[in-house]
Amino acid sequence: MDKPFKHTHPYEPFLFPEVTKLIVGTLPPPRFTTGDLKKEDVDFCYGSCNGMLWPILDRIFELGLKYETTFEAISQRETFLRKHKIGVCDIVASAERTKIDASDLGMQNVELRDLVGYLKKYANIHTILFMGGNSKNGPEYFFRRQLKEHDLKLDVVNDEVPRVHQFELPTDLSPMSVRAQSRTIKTVSLTAPSGTANRAVGSLQAYKDLKAINPEFNTLDFRVMQYRAFFENDQ
Repeated sequence: MDKPFKHTHPYEPFLFPEVTKLIVGTLPPPRFTTGDLKKEDVDFCYGSCNGMLWPILDRIFELGLKYETTFEAISQRETFLRKHKIGVCDIVASAERTKIDASDLGMQNVELRDLVGYLKKYANIHTILFMGGNSKNGPEYFFRRQLKEHDLKLDVVNDEVPRVHQFELPTDLSPMSVRAQSRTIKTVSLTAPSGTANRAVGSLQAYKDLKAINPEFNTLDFRVMQYRAFFENDQ
């Protein structure tokens, strides 16, 4: 039997003291781990030429991004994230695969990053933007598992797509305090910025209604509309 492919995340979390929002996914395609990039890939978080996150943000903020394996393309994305106080911390550190592809369901023996620990360390974070919903091996699925280990859970704020939850994250007691402190963190389960999620988008009634009004409306347009509300707003 062939040895499973060890799919290791190639990037450290992109975090800095001012970060207020956190993009959380799972793993980039395996070629980012092996370094066998395509010329349209960007060697950075969500840099796959097949992914939609940066094209979505490009349209929302009119960034004029380059889509190529250059330092300039990386710098453009880092500058945007810092300006808007957005971090990136995918929850999967590594996984094994018997089939070398990018599917979440294909991940085995998954090792997770300590996302709760990062939230405690970076105290300005108030929103987590999941790149996908609560399907098995998705980022929200793993995060719920981590919260359970801390006796925490997500409470529903809005059960319509994109689903919004929140939870109270306890903070360490200060020497002068006798009462436990906490801060509220909101989570948003955005439609995944991948081609595999297009079928799910097409099945949404909201998408069907907009498509009926404008036949030119497509799944990328739908994501731009959905993402805009959560990336543009400070809260």
